[in-house]
Amino acid sequence: MDVLALEAKKADTVEPEKKTAPRPKPKAPKKAKRIVYFEVEIVDLKTKEKLLLLDKVEPTATVLDIKALFHKSYPKWYPARQSLRLDPKAKCLRDEDILQTLPVGTTASFYFSDLGPQLTWGTVFLAECAGPLIIYLMFYFRLPFIYSPKYDFTSSKHWVVHLACICHSFHYIKRILETLFVHRISHGTMPLRNIFKNCGYYWSTAAWMAYYINHPLYTTPYYGQQQVNAGLYIFLFCQIGNFSIHVALRNLKTPGSKTKKIPYPTKNPFTWIFWLVSCPNYTYEVGSWIGFTVMTQCVPVAFFTLVAFIQMTVWAKGKHRSYLKEFRDYPTLRSSILPFIL
Repeated sequence: MDVLALEAKKADTVEPEKKTAPRPKPKAPKKAKRIVYFEVEIVDLKTKEKLLLLDKVEPTATVLDIKALFHKSYPKWYPARQSLRLDPKAKCLRDEDILQTLPVGTTASFYFSDLGPQLTWGTVFLAECAGPLIIYLMFYFRLPFIYSPKYDFTSSKHWVVHLACICHSFHYIKRILETLFVHRISHGTMPLRNIFKNCGYYWSTAAWMAYYINHPLYTTPYYGQQQVNAGLYIFLFCQIGNFSIHVALRNLKTPGSKTKKIPYPTKNPFTWIFWLVSCPNYTYEVGSWIGFTVMTQCVPVAFFTLVAFIQMTVWAKGKHRSYLKEFRDYPTLRSSILPFIL
């Protein structure tokens, strides 16, 4: 009897059910974002004639992308030759500007103008440097039709004339090699017509100073060898400094990156001038020509140095303002080109 009661009691005992974790509800599939395409109309700036209508342009397209699409319809106007703007009187748009960030609706009108044939900056720099190098050597070797026939292919008796040729050639060979192997030149271009103005200035001033330095009647500096040596030391010091700054600026940029950084001094003592100057490459460049002026005691060289200083000061001030605008933590102690002065 006791056995039957025990079995009945076991049957009445019900084991509690194990709780199972609730299954996660499947996530609803995300709705695909609707892309709002743009309609881009390109109008001739002068005639106001509609040149092209681009339909279904993606909002992330850049101005360069639009130029490429326009180039397909008008092959003679490659992207570097095009200027696009939102208003006839507005500034040209940058290639990296994105369509959806521009102050336009889904229907945008761009005004096109032809910039003319273009040259890359690398080509411009090489032309500017190769010309003075060749022209100076023509006067140094006294080719016919430059001086009196009796001086054709003769050489000067003054050592400073030969030293000046070495320094002048060294300067421009250095610039050519820097253009080829050091500078990270942007993909920007310059109108072909401007190269005649740029090269005309450099080439003519090189011929002007070379004519007098290599002239058979050239007179040596007033203070003799001491003045020549002083000018030479200044020239070489500034040439090394200029090259050091160019290398430092190159190392500041990574290939393909458009991120801008503040240049700071490196372990190279020639770069320590960065503590005081925003554009020491111009400082050293002007110093080189001051040294060359002292060494040769030639008025055309002094004139070239003065004009170069004025032009480089303008460039340096513009670069300095750009630094101050882009970087809030930019060193306030720095000047543009001359420490504490300018």
